[in-house]
Amino acid sequence: MARDKGLEEIVFDDLRTTPGITDKAMFGGWAWLLWGNLLCGARDDGMLLRLGKGNDDWALAVPGIEPMVSRGKHMAGWVRADSRAFGNDEMRSKLIAAALQFVSSLPKK
Repeated sequence: MARDKGLEEIVFDDLRTTPGITDKAMFGGWAWLLWGNLLCGARDDGMLLRLGKGNDDWALAVPGIEPMVSRGKHMAGWVRADSRAFGNDEMRSKLIAAALQFVSSLPKK
């Protein structure tokens, strides 16, 4: 997978002031972690977000958001957002806020 520098810049801006955020290359794109737990990622095929098992139904009802599938396996609690979803500032903010809420409930690493 190739990286999407434009999406990366947008997410960097969205998370710039969030305490506990780190970032690194991962999964062929760029990933952000909150206190060491994977939060979200950006690749050329979209934005990945960790909403948590049972917390993703609302997101999956939004056009441009699908379940995350890795090597043919559905990754419960993870969604992939395409440009229709992440390109909408309000929707992207809502998705990131939901991911932050879930991941902040996990123990710090």
